[in-house]
Amino acid sequence: MGRLDFQKIVAWLSYILRCPVCGHKYNLERTRIIDTKDERPALGASLLVHTDCDSCKSSVVFSIAIDGPEIFSIGMVTDLTSADTSKFKNRKPISPDEVIAAHEFLLTFNGDFRSVLR
Repeated sequence: MGRLDFQKIVAWLSYILRCPVCGHKYNLERTRIIDTKDERPALGASLLVHTDCDSCKSSVVFSIAIDGPEIFSIGMVTDLTSADTSKFKNRKPISPDEVIAAHEFLLTFNGDFRSVLR
């Protein structure tokens, strides 16, 4: 078996997947592949896809796993645009030290964002 044609998979999925907010079918033109992994072309692959609903304007990121003849999909409603998802996909993950620093800051934060953002 050759490599998977991700564009054909997304085209097929756009006919099946529906918006989890309003149930409207997705428009293929508003669906973008963010990331793919095709490590085992004969067995399966995974895709990360972003799409916007033409009807209710909500955005969804789908994680799609292809395992032989089976396809699994999990969708997450998001406020990220397609450009945002591309921008953030290659960013370094937040470290545990950064999370702890943010927590410690918030423990004493008085809510004055103007002074913090100056």
